[in-house]
Amino acid sequence: MGELFEGRGCHKLVKDQTDAFSCYDIGGNKLDAINLHRDIPEHYHNCDIVEVRFKNTRKGYYKNVNSLKLQKGDVVAVEASPGHDIGIVSLTGMPVQLQLNINNIPGESTEFKKIYRKAKSVDIDKWKESISKEFKTMIDSRKITGDLKLEMKIGDVEYQGDGTKAIFYYIADDRVDFRELIKVLAERLKVRIEMKQIGARQEAGRIGGIGSCGRELCCSTWITNFVSVTTNAARYQEVSLNPQKLTGQCGKLKCCLNYELAAYLDAQKDFPDTSILLETEQGQFFHQKTDVFKRLMWYSSKKEMPSEIVCLSVDQVKEIIVRNRKGEKVKKLESVAAVNIAPIIDYKYQLMDDESSLANYEDAPTEKKTQRKFRKKYR
Repeated sequence: MGELFEGRGCHKLVKDQTDAFSCYDIGGNKLDAINLHRDIPEHYHNCDIVEVRFKNTRKGYYKNVNSLKLQKGDVVAVEASPGHDIGIVSLTGMPVQLQLNINNIPGESTEFKKIYRKAKSVDIDKWKESISKEFKTMIDSRKITGDLKLEMKIGDVEYQGDGTKAIFYYIADDRVDFRELIKVLAERLKVRIEMKQIGARQEAGRIGGIGSCGRELCCSTWITNFVSVTTNAARYQEVSLNPQKLTGQCGKLKCCLNYELAAYLDAQKDFPDTSILLETEQGQFFHQKTDVFKRLMWYSSKKEMPSEIVCLSVDQVKEIIVRNRKGEKVKKLESVAAVNIAPIIDYKYQLMDDESSLANYEDAPTEKKTQRKFRKKYR
């Protein structure tokens, strides 16, 4: 029988005759990978690099220098700085090489850290002791940051498997001088302290939660690289700019706004500019709404309060614009479909904090992004 153990996404630890442990009945693993080569004989996809997962979304790639027979779920002791860490094997064989290619990690030139051994009883006991201290350490560290009046929030703490180092994940808007914090923590905990700054999206990925779609957050299940999201993604998709609808659990614009953006941009390549007015003998008509995939565009005679709504195809609009440029005015716009006025009305949303735009919800430009733009502009 296995020993029940709730931690690192592992529910049960099973010890074999050699005093080595494996983690079975694995559940709740974030960013898990599926080995589609698991039924292929080992000698066909031999690879000495192994993917090892730790707490939440932290993973690493290690070299199996001792040629251990490892499989998914094995608990191993790996090289760390200093000492050693305890992790769970999440992927072996040829799929690891594919993961390295996806993450742009050169397998030949990279010096991977080593896998020492399969974890023994002594390693497991120390590992459990370290895990049990993480929550209390996080609460205490938050109190210390409050006493030191530091503008930062510690979202998670992860102890190394041998208990000699603790990683503090924090979120902050500006640079923080946490030298005094490190001194206090090192004096109290008697371990080596490492501070890692994460963004709001990374914090949501580590904590997890349920999105407005009713499913688990993408950032805590499969997203590995966070792509910047802007309000232009919503505008291209004709989504109402309502912050309450567009922001996710992290307070930033939802990552899923980028999922179908490429399809919308591709479909709109031949669409006319919506800022161009249509000149008719009845007056000017203003653009109100676009159905991208049905290739329909709605125009009205008034810009603010839509009236005399007319639905035109993209080809019709392009033809009218060409005629306007020649100095001709269309007699009358004829709708190609029945018009539903309700979705065209631009409802106004008032925010609780009296903000008038979505600018604060977008990703703030980092120092590297700013430097990159500066080089491109003045190169």
